[in-house]
Amino acid sequence: MAEEITLTIENQQAGKMKGGYPLITKEAIVNIQDLKEEGSLIRLVDERGSFIGRGYYGRQNKGYGWVLTRKEKEFIDFNFFEKKISSALNQRAIFFDKDDTTAFRVFNGEGDGIGGLTIDYYDGYYVISWYSEGIYQFKSIILHALEKLVEYTGIYEKKRFNTEGKYIEDDDFIKGERGEFPLVVKENGVSFAVYLNEGPMTGIFLDQKEVRKKIRDKYASGKTVLNTFSYTGAFSVYAALGGAEKTTSVDLANRSLPKTIEQFSVNGIDHEAHDIKVMDVFNYFKYAVKKQLKFGMVILDPPSFARSKKNRFSAAKDYKNLVKDAVAITETNGVIVASTNYSGFGMEKFKGFIEKAFKEMGRKFKLEEEFSLPSDFKTTADFKEGNYLKVVFIRVTK
Repeated sequence: MAEEITLTIENQQAGKMKGGYPLITKEAIVNIQDLKEEGSLIRLVDERGSFIGRGYYGRQNKGYGWVLTRKEKEFIDFNFFEKKISSALNQRAIFFDKDDTTAFRVFNGEGDGIGGLTIDYYDGYYVISWYSEGIYQFKSIILHALEKLVEYTGIYEKKRFNTEGKYIEDDDFIKGERGEFPLVVKENGVSFAVYLNEGPMTGIFLDQKEVRKKIRDKYASGKTVLNTFSYTGAFSVYAALGGAEKTTSVDLANRSLPKTIEQFSVNGIDHEAHDIKVMDVFNYFKYAVKKQLKFGMVILDPPSFARSKKNRFSAAKDYKNLVKDAVAITETNGVIVASTNYSGFGMEKFKGFIEKAFKEMGRKFKLEEEFSLPSDFKTTADFKEGNYLKVVFIRVTK
């Protein structure tokens, strides 16, 4: 293990960290010049030299590392990682016993005590995601701990730290048996074809499982459904299985067409009975208005930032206008499912965007229900940004 570096944290931020805040920000570090190599172990003290905690140096988004322990006699070694992973696995024991769900998260970063690290389970396969070069330096002992604790068919990894803004492309396979892809997993009894060897995304976002189930079980029946930013069409599949009259999936990425067809097919759904459009979502909104199309349900699940040749989208700046676009083509008594994974604002501000959008459109609405991350995506109250998912079901009443 590398030699431990002592970092001094300015007093205001030191109090916040002592209270449980796990992210080490650049602005908080007094002697930042002492940081050299990512992966270095760090001992945190306040400006009086009092112990705050131990962690590691790893640059991720706005952070320069994570606090891992506030116990002065606890050290960051194999036993530390084994204990954290074991605790996380025990808390997910109920998921391993479910026959209708074979894909879920088993370790969720700072929510399970190690910021910058997530581990997902896909029917016998584990996928480890590293969010900084710093946490990647602990690969061998984390992998050793996981192997000691679980039985597995194979293990894959995703290096989600950027090199000049690009995902580091490689095989992603670590050990065990290589998967035969697509690997078909279950979620609430619904089948999904996933690929663990095709870049940063596998084909399904596991954090939306409860939202998809609610669409299928309560809202989809008899509806015409528009699924925007549809990726591989997971919401559309659930809506179709829930009795939707027809779904329309819209995404700019060329891969969305074959991937969505595949997801319909593995569930025995005739994809030709549904529309799959490869086009800019904002251009589709204009097309729908021009053709006077109306939908009984509109699903909005954009990335935090999106860019096409003619349009740019930022959740922080543009979500209100996105809701206005949806309102314009939603039937009275129809439902808008508004979702964002942007961590820069909370649920109340998100609802504020919705309220402003309806007011500017001169329409009325009712909030039916809301969702955040499911239980396998464990979060901590000390780091509100970690509970990033915000989903609201909105009834257009007038």
